[in-house]
Amino acid sequence: MSTERRGPLLRMLALARPRGARFALGVLLGTAATGAGVALLAVAAWMLATAADHPPITALGVAVVATRALGVGRGVARYLERLVTHDAAFRALAEVRVRVYERLAATEPFGRFRSGDLVSRLVNDTEATLDLLVRGLAPPLVAVVTGAGTVLFLTAVYAPGGVLLAAGLLLAGLAVPLTAAALGKRPGLRQARARGELSSALVDTLHGAPDLVAYGAMERQVARVADADAELTRMARRDAAVLGFGAGASALVTGLTVGGALLLGVAAVDGGGLDAVSLAVLVLTTLAAFEIVAPLPEVAARLGAIRACGERLFGVLDAPPSTAEPSRTGLSPRPGAAAVRIRGLRVRYGPGEPWALDGVDLEVPEGATVAVLGPSGAGKSTLASVLLRFRDPDDGRVEVGGADVTAYPADELRAVVSGVPQDPHVFASTVRENLALARPRPVDAPPPSVDGEGRDEPSGDGNADLWEALRRVRLADEVAAMPEGLDTRVGTHGRGLSGGMVQRLALARAVLAAPGVLVLDEPTAHLDPDTRDAVMGDLLDAAEGYSTLLITHDLTGLERVDRIYVVREGRVIQEGTHEELSQREGWYRSVLPG
Repeated sequence: MSTERRGPLLRMLALARPRGARFALGVLLGTAATGAGVALLAVAAWMLATAADHPPITALGVAVVATRALGVGRGVARYLERLVTHDAAFRALAEVRVRVYERLAATEPFGRFRSGDLVSRLVNDTEATLDLLVRGLAPPLVAVVTGAGTVLFLTAVYAPGGVLLAAGLLLAGLAVPLTAAALGKRPGLRQARARGELSSALVDTLHGAPDLVAYGAMERQVARVADADAELTRMARRDAAVLGFGAGASALVTGLTVGGALLLGVAAVDGGGLDAVSLAVLVLTTLAAFEIVAPLPEVAARLGAIRACGERLFGVLDAPPSTAEPSRTGLSPRPGAAAVRIRGLRVRYGPGEPWALDGVDLEVPEGATVAVLGPSGAGKSTLASVLLRFRDPDDGRVEVGGADVTAYPADELRAVVSGVPQDPHVFASTVRENLALARPRPVDAPPPSVDGEGRDEPSGDGNADLWEALRRVRLADEVAAMPEGLDTRVGTHGRGLSGGMVQRLALARAVLAAPGVLVLDEPTAHLDPDTRDAVMGDLLDAAEGYSTLLITHDLTGLERVDRIYVVREGRVIQEGTHEELSQREGWYRSVLPG
């Protein structure tokens, strides 16, 4: 049976296969702990019933020692069982998280899932694996082993009592959990979806708060959050009702079975088939035996929610990668080859969808600056995603330094091609740490040089490359004037910086990576005209010496580039220098000012 054909619960359990030995040890320890609990009450019943006849104290010595040993052993075994099973489950969970992050890195997750829903899949749905492994794996196995042993023991004491206990355990440990699982299946599925909807609504509200307030839509958005929360609350109440049913039904079965055992035992004592001591052992052991199956109804009631979480989790893990597995390693640009060469590039985002790029040909000579110009939706950002290996071509060939980009690992390609995305992310940390993403300081490197006031010195050897990158993008003076220099915190999403400073910081980060090719994707898209002109000039100055591909819809600075490709509806419709295109009839000339 293929992995995809198995149910989500079986697939989640299969994730723990590398930890199978640890879980087996946990089951043995759990069996020992539960068995000790049942045996403790049976021995105590025998000892109390025997003591009623006032025998010599030596006759009770073994029982006294056994009671103490079982009491201590039960606690120790339970502790070790929790330690072993949780250790195995947390290790398995860590491996699942790694697999999820690796798959997300290869599947363009933000194009497939809403951000809030993705957070819910990463946190709640992934952690459902832990819930299933800890509560859904060991307890049923422990119940089977310990329950069978207890039934055999009571059958030896009094056969009808053993049969009655077997029937009670089957009802409480199988029938009640199956009923609870059936009742909890649909609420569990809806609960997982409601949790994802609430997470999405919260993330949208937090990220879009300024626009929501500006357009008077905050009240509607808050109502959306409240509706999502109310739905999740309703699902939680239904889940609690199912849990309550399981607990109540188990208590009812326990009471009926213990009562039946008492009636059978009393009748057997009256008939001479059972003595009083054995009656006490029969009744109290029957009562203790239901500890074995006590956790099962709750686990079964939550299986619906866990199954739904598993489906959402495997929705991520089964998502096909956007890039193919590399066939070779050791990417090394060939001397004399064009920095970027694209022939017949075709890309679309799904079968039957229109082509985002349809037969694009372009070339970036080594050391040249080339612009790809076009309106929004022309396919320019798709071109950047192909160059940075976030997705592969559906047809055509893309070469960097003469090497086919699809043949090499994405990390090797990104060591040669670096870029500034349209909306660069600035982490809520310091300027230094944002820059260090491109060139982290080695563990054994000397600490940064600081002046007498605790600020970084621009000339400090430990920061020389950082300051050089900042100078290149004309950001060094602003950072030096900040209260803590490189250690100044930039705020969430870089809110402590202006839009132009964010773009310059992102470019400095790209420059630090020392790439062979720079890709600038709409670097001035969100800036006002005055800032845009200044930033574009600084970016083009900083890009000198690199092979640069500028992707833009704006005409600012295009007179400085070596060649321009005009793209519309995924096709190159014009090609030439600024002077050539400005004198030629076509789209470029039509959008020139004046």
